[in-house]
Order: sequence, then structure tokens, then C-alpha cells
Amino acid sequence: MVKNPRKRQKTGKPQHKTVPLGADLRNDTSKDDEERRLENLLFGVPYAPEKAGKEILVVSDEEADDGPHEVGREFENLLDSDLFFVDDNAGLSGLSQGPQDHVQSDADDGEEPIILEVPESDEDEEISIIHQEIPQQPQKTKAPAWTDPDDVNVQVSLASNNRLRKLRDAPSDDTVGGREYERRLRRQFEHINPTPDWASIARKKRERGKRRRSSVSGSESGEDVVPELLASTAGILATAKSRTIPPSTLSIERLRDANQAAPADGEIKTVAFHPSPHIPVLLTASADRRLRLFHIDGLTNPHAQTLHVPSLPITNAVFHPSGTSILMTGPRPFYYTYDLQSGASHRSPRGLWGTTFSSGRGDQGASMEISSFNPTGDILAVAGRRGQVHLVDWRSGAAQVVGELKANTNVKSLWWSKAGAGELLGLTEDSQVYVWNIGQRKCVKRWQDEGGFGSRLFGGDSQGKYLTVGSNTGLVNVYNAESTIDLEGGKPKTLKTIGNLTTSISTLRFNHDSQLLAIASNDKKDQMRMVHCPSLTAFGNWPTSSTPLGHVTSVDFSRESEYLAIGNTRGRVLLYQLRHFSQQ
Repeated sequence: MVKNPRKRQKTGKPQHKTVPLGADLRNDTSKDDEERRLENLLFGVPYAPEKAGKEILVVSDEEADDGPHEVGREFENLLDSDLFFVDDNAGLSGLSQGPQDHVQSDADDGEEPIILEVPESDEDEEISIIHQEIPQQPQKTKAPAWTDPDDVNVQVSLASNNRLRKLRDAPSDDTVGGREYERRLRRQFEHINPTPDWASIARKKRERGKRRRSSVSGSESGEDVVPELLASTAGILATAKSRTIPPSTLSIERLRDANQAAPADGEIKTVAFHPSPHIPVLLTASADRRLRLFHIDGLTNPHAQTLHVPSLPITNAVFHPSGTSILMTGPRPFYYTYDLQSGASHRSPRGLWGTTFSSGRGDQGASMEISSFNPTGDILAVAGRRGQVHLVDWRSGAAQVVGELKANTNVKSLWWSKAGAGELLGLTEDSQVYVWNIGQRKCVKRWQDEGGFGSRLFGGDSQGKYLTVGSNTGLVNVYNAESTIDLEGGKPKTLKTIGNLTTSISTLRFNHDSQLLAIASNDKKDQMRMVHCPSLTAFGNWPTSSTPLGHVTSVDFSRESEYLAIGNTRGRVLLYQLRHFSQQ
């Protein structure tokens, strides 16, 4: 009888009351800031640093109990669903009733909403991301050519068609109207094919320009703006002054290859950037008869499109000066054009050249490789056989030959002058330079290149300052562009002869502000130099012996000289960034 009580006393343990997880959070004496921060993330307990005080004051809307109030006991027995909520009307609380009605009416019309997200913060505290659906502001665009009034009455079932189930916002969605169906299709398309970076950047620049013009027009009157315009001799639309490059050092950095997303299977024949500074697109033409387009962002350089022309070995491809189309030529008596807006390609009409492009056995017997657009893009000059130069009218779109020019021997290179009245210059096999007046259709000047032997190609800059002539011996003669077309003056004199290369010159390219000149030869490996035009000296720090140039076949600068593209015989397009221009 005595052992049973003892056994009950031995086995009887004190019953502890079950405490919910996270209930005993009010004792902060032994907790540091890190532990309080974790409790805030897991249990919703308000977080305050230790330096702010030992007690945490919690403001509650509930009535206080009659007993003593303990700090931090308000959230003890609450569920997580009662602790957290998403305020959908937080972003619209400041709007008046009028704009809210306007927002609702626009959403009913079927306009696609814009989803704005708050960027993530680098701070330790947690920030809830609120998604707001705000209708897009109406833009000043052209009215549609035709609108179907029956689209409002159309009813489309999303649940019955397997291909349309992805358009549902919720599993219960079934039937939607015509405009709502169009909006969801557009949203799905933009989700699969997002807006490219170059288009977003161009749109942001245009919006900033509009805001800047609107702020100027709203804050300043016409009387305040006119004196500022008259105080300067610069143009109203003049851009920022380009930075002067020192002649000693070229600041350049190598990036990922421009065509790494879609490398070529053969030699790179041509690389060219789009003429617009707002469209960073690069074209590459290779020996596999394919033309590829890339979006140049300096990081991934995504591949945009590939155009295969089986009947034409593309050796030369250029953008039209307006940037709307691409001209592709090669060792054939025809050419192809590719419209960037419509995506259509066209071949030149048959019998365009007459007998001057008939079958011949010379190097230029049936070739359109030597061609050049005038600065406005209205006329295309094409070198034919036996010194013939054809002028093709490009404005009509029918590609009609409107005139012909004549030289004594075959023309090896063509260039339109920017210094005078748009004269056409042609370099012949005997190193003679012909200057033709397009309006009179005759040669107005002829002069011999300095040295007079082995001149291969020539070209000038977009500013009308320089004209360069490259030879088979690696020498490059630099002339003043105005002296080459001056009718009263005699033979122009060279500013300098650049002799840094010893093999035949195959590439001459100026940058946009005529500070840099790239010369290259494809006969030997790593034969390329960068020349500082104001001093006419080559940079010593680049390229170096370790620069993987290979056999350089083509070089081009971007519109604002931020990037430099170099094509070689291995099918690669090296991409470099010029820091002098990218930091402007």
C-alpha cells in the first residue's frame, strides 16, 4: 500500500503547457539584431534594432484588455494568413475619382495593361512587391486602315481549345470577347518574343526627348529661348562634342564575339553596322552564302536573323543610307535587296545592264562587287567592264540605269565625295583617279596617285576631310579631300604616306568623326593597324602581338564608334569597345 503512492509520485511528471511556435518572442534581453531579424521574417514580429530601445511598441486596433498589457503579445495566437496581406489599392490611393473612372473605361476598351514592379532592394529588410495594372497611355499613332466592327460581338471559348488554354488567367476562365481575346493573344506573343534591348533603349531615349521638350516648352517662354539660340553659332540640332583621342594610347577592350550566337561556316566577307545610332544591328556576310543580323549589346549579342542566298556568293553587303534595306552583291551580273521592314527580298531585273555585263573572261566580266551608294541613297554607282560605270536610279524602286560614265581602264574602286557637290571618284588599274560630275555626266578632273603603281582601293571619311588610297605594296597615301576635287588646282599632294604594313591593302575604314583610321591586309596574319588621323601616326599599344586578329577581311565602326567589328577568314567577328566614345 505504501509503494503505490511512491510509484505515482515517481512517475508523475509536471505537465507543461504547450506553447505555440513563435509565441515566446517577447523576451529580447538575450537576443541580438540578427535573431530579431529572423523572427521578423518567419513570424511577423516587428523588428527594431537594439539601439532603438529595449522594448518594441506595437500599435493595435483592438481594444486593450483590462489586465496589464504585455509587450509583443498581440500576434501570439494569430495565423500567418492574418499577419500578411497584399494591399492591391496601395498604388491607386492617391488618385482622385476622375482618373479612376478613366482608368476603368480604358481597361474596358481592351487596352493592354502595363505591369510595373518595384525593383528589389539591397537592404536587409524585406520589401513586398506590389503589381499594379495601369492602362497604357494613349499614343499618337496613325489610325488603323480598317477595323472590323464584328470583333466586339465575337465570343471565343478558351477552355474547349487545347491551344487556347494557355491564354486563361484562371482555371475558371472560359469565354471572352473579341477585344479581350486580341489583348491576350498580344500578351502571349510579347511573352514569347520579348522586346529587344535596342528597341527598348530607342523608345526610352525618345520618351526622354519628349519629356525634355515638354518641360522646356512649359517652363520657358519663347523670349527666353531665342537669346540662347542666337548666342551660339552651333546648329540647333548639334550633338555633344566628341572627345579628342590622344595620339599615344588607344583605350580599347575586347568583348564577346559579335557572331558567337551564330558563327559562320566560312570566311567573313563583309561586316557593317546599321547607319542609325539608335539601332545597334550588325550584318555579316560569309562565304557560306548567308547574311546574318545580330543585335549588338556588348554582352550576349543575340542572333536576330539569317538570310540564305544560294544563287549569289555574297562578297559585298551594305546598308542603304536610309537604313531600310540591305544591298547584296557578288561575282554575278545581278544583285539582291532585302527590305528590313517587310522582310521581303528582291532580285534585280534581267537585262538591266545591257551588253556591258555580258559573259566575259576578265575579272570583272560579270561582277557587281564594286558598287557604292551616294550619300542620299538616290543613286547606285556600279563598275562594269572596260571602264564602264553605271548609274542606277534607286528612288523609283524599279532599278533603272539612268546614265553611264567611262574610264580608260577597268575601275577597281568607287567613292562619293563628301567635300564638294557630290562628285563620284573612281580608281582605275593604272592608278588614275577620275573625278566625274554626275549632273554633267563627264570627267572634270583626273590625277595620278602618288607612286603611281599598284593602287588597289581608296576611300574617304564621312566628314569630307580625308581621302586615302591603298596599294599592293602596303603603302597608304592620305590626301586632303578638298584638294582631290579642286578643279583649279593641279595634282593633289599627299599629307602623309603610312607605311606600317608591307602587304596588299584590303580594308580602309574611318570612324564617324574622322579621328581613327583602320587599315588592314588579308594576305598575312594579324596585319592591321589603327591610325590617329589628326597626327597621322599609328597607335603603339594596340593591336599587339597577342591580339587574335587572324587574317583580317573586313572592319567597320558603329555609328557613334562605340564598337569596332573585325571579320577574319576563320568565320569569327571580333568585337571591341572603344572607351573614348562609350564613356561620352
